[in-house]
Amino acid sequence: MLSDVSINFLLYLQTNLTVVTEFLLLGFQSSQLLRNLLFLLFLVVFVATICGNLLIIILVSTSKNLHTPMYFFISQLSISDILLSTNIVPNLLHILLNNGGTISFIGCMTQFYFFAGTDAFECLFLGVMSYDRYVAICNPLRYVAICNPLRYSSIMTDRFCVKLIVDCWILGNFGSFLVTITLSRLKFCGSNIINHVLCDLVPLLEVLCYDTYIVQLEIYVIGIPILLIPTTIIVVSYIYIVISVLRIPSSTGRQKAFSTCSSHLIVVSIFYWTIFSVYVPPSREKTSDVNKVPSLLYTVFTPLVNPIIYSLRNKDIKKAIQQAFHKTYHLINIY
Repeated sequence: MLSDVSINFLLYLQTNLTVVTEFLLLGFQSSQLLRNLLFLLFLVVFVATICGNLLIIILVSTSKNLHTPMYFFISQLSISDILLSTNIVPNLLHILLNNGGTISFIGCMTQFYFFAGTDAFECLFLGVMSYDRYVAICNPLRYVAICNPLRYSSIMTDRFCVKLIVDCWILGNFGSFLVTITLSRLKFCGSNIINHVLCDLVPLLEVLCYDTYIVQLEIYVIGIPILLIPTTIIVVSYIYIVISVLRIPSSTGRQKAFSTCSSHLIVVSIFYWTIFSVYVPPSREKTSDVNKVPSLLYTVFTPLVNPIIYSLRNKDIKKAIQQAFHKTYHLINIY
C-alpha cells in the first residue's frame, strides 16, 4: 500500500510531466492602448515590407537593366524577407489583439523551423553576396584593381548564381530541420507559457523537461559553421576589395567601387548586430520585455529596412521604379 508521501510524489509527477500540446505566447503584457498602437505600427510595417520586397522582385524580373547577378541576389534576399515576415507578423498581430495567444505544438515547431531556416539562409546568402562584390571589383586570381566585366560575367554565370542560391536554401533548411526535429522529440512539460512574441529557441529551451545539452550541442555543431563560414567570406572579401579599391588611381573610380558595396555592408551590419543582440551572450533572462525588442527589430523591421537600403541607395533600382511608374501612368491614360 502506497504511503501518503509516495502518492503525493506520483501526483506531482503526473501534474508536472503532462505532455504539452499547445503553448501560450504572452507577447507584450501591457495596456490595451499600447497594444493597439503596437498593432497598428506592426500592421503598417508588415504591409510596407511585403509591398517593398514584392516591388524589388517584380522590378528585377521585368527590367532588363537589372538582369545581373547582384540584383538577382537582392531579389532572393527579398523573397527571404517576405517569408520571414509572413511567418512571424500575422501571429504577432493576433497576440497583440488578444493580449496573448495560443499556438499548437505543431504550429510552434513549424514557426521555429521557417524562422531558423530563413535566418540560416540569410546568413549564408550575405556571404554569397560579398563574394559577388569581390568578383565584380577584384581579379579573383590576384588582388589588383581591375574592373573587368567580361571576367565577372564568365565567373558569375546564371547557372553558378542559381547553384549558390539553391545551396544556401538547402543548407539553411537542412540545419533548421535537424534542430526542429530534435526539439520536437524532446519532452515539453509543466508550464506551457512562453514569455515571448514567437517560438524562438531560447524560450523553447526554458520549458523543456530535461537537460538541453543535446539541443545546445546540435546548435553549436550546426550553427557555428553556418555563422562563421559566411562571416569569414565577408571579412576576407572586403579585405581584398579595400586593397584593390585603394590601388585605383582616380578618386572617382574609388568612389564608384565603394558605392557598389555600401548597401551590402549596411545590410550585413544590421543583420549581425541584431543576431548578436538577441543570442549573444546567452542569458536566462532573454525573454523579458526589454529583450523582446531586439527580436522584433530582427524579425519585423529588418525585412522592411533591406529593400529601402537597396532602393534608396541604388540608381539602377530608382531608375527602374521611375520607368515602371511612367509605364503605369501611360497605360492608365490609354484606358
